[in-house]
Amino acid sequence: MAETTERSGGVLSGRIALVTGASRGIGAAVAKRFAAEGAHVVLVARTTGGLEEVDDAVRAAGGTATLVPLDLADFDAIDRLGAALHERFGRLDVLVGNAGLLGTLTPITHIKPKEWQQVLDINLTANWRLIRSFDPLLRASDAGRAIFVTSGAARGPRAYWGSYAVTKAALEMLVGIYAAETARGSVRVNLVNPGRVRTGMRAKAYPGENPETLPPPEAVTDAFLALASPACSRHGEIVEAQDHR
Repeated sequence: MAETTERSGGVLSGRIALVTGASRGIGAAVAKRFAAEGAHVVLVARTTGGLEEVDDAVRAAGGTATLVPLDLADFDAIDRLGAALHERFGRLDVLVGNAGLLGTLTPITHIKPKEWQQVLDINLTANWRLIRSFDPLLRASDAGRAIFVTSGAARGPRAYWGSYAVTKAALEMLVGIYAAETARGSVRVNLVNPGRVRTGMRAKAYPGENPETLPPPEAVTDAFLALASPACSRHGEIVEAQDHR
């Protein structure tokens, strides 16, 4: 894990926040926003170059980061990361499960088994492994916050959205169960639906759409910040990010 130095000040001053899919899009925007609010951000993504670009932006704004190049399909690596964070920090204040795969938009009978498994691994199983590995660290925080990213595709059957919609619907159930199991403690668990945002995944899903008609990822970070705050009391909810704009 490569790192920078420490910073204070802001809503998340002194907090440790881990963001998956942090090399681009919503993950990068959330990480930069959290760092600007005083958090030390742990940036997790597969692409080292993308992580370094986000780290440069964080440092240019006076923030701090630890870089973790990691493929979330390597589930044992998630466990090792949990152990490393425990050894170094002894806690985790904010977990943002943002990384996701769209898969191919095609009839469900045409999805290749390998691709089905890849989408399932990243969108669902990796988030379960994050919960499993980081729950003790979130409970060690005085105000642990877990935030996962869902989609409108989870709200009812939608032709051709097979693996993505199925995994997001399952993620909502997974996170809802985790929220029910942490209801009596100080951990707060929620989902965010970003809505229509100018990301690479959106462009892949809607190639004919003009991206300039969509808000940038930075426009939805208010919702994430509110849910990450130690003052947050929301729990077990699906928050519409665009309601916070």
